Amino acid sequence: MSYKIVAKYIKSLKFNISKPDIFLSLSKNISNYKFKIDIKSNGFKNNIIEIETSLSLVPKTENFETIEATASFATLVEIDKNLDKKSLEEIILIKVPSNVYPELRKIFIFVFETSGFKEINIDENVNFKNLYLSRKN
Repeated sequence: MSYKIVAKYIKSLKFNISKPDIFLSLSKNISNYKFKIDIKSNGFKNNIIEIETSLSLVPKTENFETIEATASFATLVEIDKNLDKKSLEEIILIKVPSNVYPELRKIFIFVFETSGFKEINIDENVNFKNLYLSRKN
């Protein structure tokens, strides 16, 4: 065992539409937004780390009023004490996010659809390995 997922849970969920006109304009302005994935890790205790994977809808420009939409999913992971840095990075940035992304995506879509946005389009699959490799270059 190089790692074992001990627990997974929704860490935070923020969805804020401050004004009705922002709600009404979102459908036509959705192309002004992009999806952003963020991954952070923190030591928890002993050989357990917390990996937080977040999915956000962020504006491409700053010239209009926006909604706030972020879902963060925390995963507690038990890791072998003797892991090298490269293996640990791959667990944090590839393996765990690949495991939790489908659930995170499902939560994000549920919030949008429940709020009246039926045509929210988020990639079903994210190649975290390619993202990791592009970050290293």
